[in-house]
Amino acid sequence: MMRKTFFLLLFTMVLSPVMANDLLPVKPYRKAPAKKTVEKSVAPDTVQHEILLQTSMGDIRFILYKDTPKHRDNMLRLVRNHELDGMLWHRVIANFMIQTGDPYSKVAKAGEVLGGHQVGGKFIPAEILFPKYYHKRGAVAAARESDDTNPTRQSSGSQFYIVWGKRYTDYQMDAYQKDLDSISNDSLKYTPEIRKAYFEKGGVPYLDGTYTVFGEVVDGLEVVDRIQNVATDQWARPKEDVRIIKATVVR
Repeated sequence: MMRKTFFLLLFTMVLSPVMANDLLPVKPYRKAPAKKTVEKSVAPDTVQHEILLQTSMGDIRFILYKDTPKHRDNMLRLVRNHELDGMLWHRVIANFMIQTGDPYSKVAKAGEVLGGHQVGGKFIPAEILFPKYYHKRGAVAAARESDDTNPTRQSSGSQFYIVWGKRYTDYQMDAYQKDLDSISNDSLKYTPEIRKAYFEKGGVPYLDGTYTVFGEVVDGLEVVDRIQNVATDQWARPKEDVRIIKATVVR
């Protein structure tokens, strides 16, 4: 059953990318073993928080948006409690995204299939603010279960991904607009600025409006590029582990 599920996810991505609600994460979550955490207060909403991920392939910095406060506060807790330290980038797909946040990945053996765990077992209510935030290259967004089991599109309590994607023409964006119209009753539109960003820099527009984007990379996109190009196995796990060494709130 596991093998079939993974095959269908990758098959869907190649032949029908607009069916994005089946992509992230790869299977329903299981609660990770409980551990004592330290709850710390967060700064007022006026602060623009920034996270530094020191990885085995280089440093990535990203900001957290102030108007997705549930996701911002959750990320701050994860980092301050050192939950991300030691985690793998367990799912990497070239010209798409890199994904992390499975606590089991810290101790997983080579070749084990990952993506079925989250820290604490709690989900985060969706904070989807499209078209203000969209899946441009460098966007940081929350993974989640599919619409079939998660119709309100709640986010994982710890798994997230950084977008790489590719560039899209106006013709392709017209097709994605039709799909966006169908899921939003014609209420959500790609602005000229968004279309320009997807044409000039790239991203994954077929995830827009269905996943919560809560931040963006401000330094280290070349590291994201290196990670998204590593060799992977049939489950999209890097053949050589790529790890978050340490995560820090730097602002």
